[in-house]
Amino acid sequence: MSKVIGIDLGTTNSCVSVLEHGEPLVIPNDEGSRTTPSVVAFTREGDRLVGQIARRQAVTNASRTVSVAKRLIGRRYDDDEVQKSLDLVSYTIDRADNGDAWIQVDGKSWSPQQISAIVLEKMKAIAEAYLSEKVTEAVVTVPAYFNDAQRQATKDAGRIAGLDILRIINEPTAAALAYGLGRRGHERVAVFDLGGGTFDVSILEIDNGVFEVRSTNGDTFLGGEDFDNRITSWLVEQFAIETGVSLVGDPVAMQRIKEAAEKAKHELSSTTETEIHLPFVTATPSGPLHLMAELSRARLEGLCADLIDRLEGPCRQALSDARLKPANLDAILLVGGMTRMPRVQEKVAQIFGKAPERGINPDEVVAVGAAIQGSVLKGEVKDVLLLDVTPLSLGIETAGGLFESIIPRNSAIPCRKSKVFTTAQDNQDMVRVHILQGEREFSDDNKSLGHLEMHGLPPAPRGLPEIEVTFELDANGILLVKARDKGTGKAQSLKVISNSGLSDGAIEQMIGDAEQFRDHDAERRNVAESRNRLDGLIYTTRRSLDEYSELLDVADDRAIRDALTIAERAMTARDRATVAHAHEGLAVAAQRIAESIYASARNGPSSDDHGGNGPTLALGGELVDDE
Repeated sequence: MSKVIGIDLGTTNSCVSVLEHGEPLVIPNDEGSRTTPSVVAFTREGDRLVGQIARRQAVTNASRTVSVAKRLIGRRYDDDEVQKSLDLVSYTIDRADNGDAWIQVDGKSWSPQQISAIVLEKMKAIAEAYLSEKVTEAVVTVPAYFNDAQRQATKDAGRIAGLDILRIINEPTAAALAYGLGRRGHERVAVFDLGGGTFDVSILEIDNGVFEVRSTNGDTFLGGEDFDNRITSWLVEQFAIETGVSLVGDPVAMQRIKEAAEKAKHELSSTTETEIHLPFVTATPSGPLHLMAELSRARLEGLCADLIDRLEGPCRQALSDARLKPANLDAILLVGGMTRMPRVQEKVAQIFGKAPERGINPDEVVAVGAAIQGSVLKGEVKDVLLLDVTPLSLGIETAGGLFESIIPRNSAIPCRKSKVFTTAQDNQDMVRVHILQGEREFSDDNKSLGHLEMHGLPPAPRGLPEIEVTFELDANGILLVKARDKGTGKAQSLKVISNSGLSDGAIEQMIGDAEQFRDHDAERRNVAESRNRLDGLIYTTRRSLDEYSELLDVADDRAIRDALTIAERAMTARDRATVAHAHEGLAVAAQRIAESIYASARNGPSSDDHGGNGPTLALGGELVDDE
């Protein structure tokens, strides 16, 4: 039975884990790192780079390097959060035909689902390389406050990547699973998850392997990227004050400053002051200009004071929804890289009245929890039961465009709830049930999930008919809506599977494109491996030629040097056949060096007076003569 992997698809970094022999294991990537940047880049030659290699080249290829795509997934272009991103990224965000936010690179449109799928493919490949088997199933985590469209978009990204997403679970819930695995007794914990792009807080009750989510809240547009952007804006402003030159609009300079800002933020978690030095950040007719600045921890905290203040509201609301006080909690778990910031830790202690736990790795714990949930679903782990909640209210539109909640937020799932409604007009022969998700008072401000229509109602004065609307929400977040006229017994139902903005046809097309890229990437990998072998042969041949050239006759020396020239030209080739042909030619030519060395040794004087015809090699226990 193939393994189920757990993937933390992060805004800044992603991580993959698996359970082996009952113990969770975080799988390192091909560079030895346990997390991989969620960055995708497209080169001028049409190649696709993922992870650290994509991040490294971002300065010189800023407009083709896509990061923080998770902030766009499942969002409309007109969303306030998307509009805030337009000036903060180096690539172009555009409006798709369906109104969603898509990404433009060199005139080609990419959905955030496709970019996320490329990252998921990388996680899949890391796991397959470690396990030495094909991986097809995964549990993927999302921010607890993701709405239905964002969750479905994440599942679509998995489909495009060739993964069957068995379950989408909330990141704080996954962290609690990792924390509580194997623990016995009763605990109430708060999971405070501040990552690269999102903030979540969940209150859970753990009781002898039963994990019950009591409440969840958060902000899907608050994270480390916002802290980085504050530092970046401050550096650009300081540079403009000192030099009179604005760096806004210079993608290379802005990318360098953003990377320096992130590095400074990390350093200020362990020191009180850091120096930022970027030589040759730009140039004017009078010469190059350099950026130099000193940033203190106190200054950083001042720049980000309002961001830190925004952490308190969701925490208080989650406690209120769980009907608990901070004193009722046994532990506070910190998740996400931004929780390493000392001021954030101080804020957590201030909100909850106790210091947070420090025994978990905030970068890896979510992926570990996802792997545990995957093993639970496959029956490999049997003493764990997860009871999650719906993060946002589900309801319908009523007269006047008002939103009426049927399943309130933080309701345990699976669940089934009903409410009775009536008609708004006399002799109304049909009702349209507009299904919505959100927390706003008016339906237009919430997310539309679909419509259900029921026809054939008998003529009646308004207010007389009784229409019972029932919502059934299963553990996978699939919503079944039923409407029944209590007078006639007529009923209608609709299964609501949220649309991420991509049609089934579009998803299938993207799956095909991904398959094509997988073949292309495999070919590129084969070419790269062939080039590596050829490079090694070039090195050893040239070294041997320099050392033993006096033993070669003129024809052999010329043949080897010609083969070296062909091989060095082939190092830039993009097809494996050319590289392989050059490798074969050089290997054959290089053999003449060894032949000349042994011929010289055989024919030359020997200090021990042994000739070249003695026994020289033992094979299979027998002596073999060299002739």
